[in-house]
Amino acid sequence: MEHVIDMKNVSWKREGKTIIQDIDWEVNRGEHWAVLGLNGAGKTTLLNMVNGYIWPTTGTVSVLGETFGKTDIHKLRRSIGWVSSSLGERINGRHMAEDIVVSGKFASVGLVFAEPNPADFEAAQKWMELLGVSHTYGKHYEKCSQGEKQKILIARGLMASPQLLILDEPTNGLDFVAREELLQTIERLAVADDAPTIVFVSHHIEEVLPVFSHVLLLKDGTVFANGTREEVLTSERMSAMYGANIDVAWKSDRAWLALV
Repeated sequence: MEHVIDMKNVSWKREGKTIIQDIDWEVNRGEHWAVLGLNGAGKTTLLNMVNGYIWPTTGTVSVLGETFGKTDIHKLRRSIGWVSSSLGERINGRHMAEDIVVSGKFASVGLVFAEPNPADFEAAQKWMELLGVSHTYGKHYEKCSQGEKQKILIARGLMASPQLLILDEPTNGLDFVAREELLQTIERLAVADDAPTIVFVSHHIEEVLPVFSHVLLLKDGTVFANGTREEVLTSERMSAMYGANIDVAWKSDRAWLALV
């Protein structure tokens, strides 16, 4: 089985404080994962480590078959697409939507120092069509809705044809309709023949779409549970995770929480 992410006994400390500890996590080719956890659970630290922005205090990390400490981390990052709300905050709203998308090829945010060619804009249009935002071509980013902006950022993340796409809480700030539209878009992307492996990070169990085959639960910097969606998203596990009596009900092949 080919590993996309392989972490063994990984811990990370900052200023003497342990942020994540004893993380064992394998993501295999052909799987899509959801990562769930409360604020402070260690999700952002885990993602930063996958991207090579921080290195483990203990343990080993391999991404796309490359072991940290034995590979060119900058080159490796070109095969990883990362979409986060913090990225959106760095964008100059006066840039055109298609320029934002094309800039993903150059690992930049905008095309100020890049030299794209016509084929780059053709590729951008393809991704924008797939994600349902082709109508924003020629539109200033600041004039787009929040849902459109998130889809534009995902298209940007796909411009370099990554093997791994990390979506870090992409539904933040969206209303219910915009959220569901974005989730439908992510599902279409995930089932495409040439889809990258997707790691989807969220606070909300109901956002774990059927296309996400596996779930990782983080709590207090450790792996609380991981496995297939059906194994992990149970009333017993969720109650223990949140320290409350929780019922997990399945509707339209998605899990929903309710306090009981």
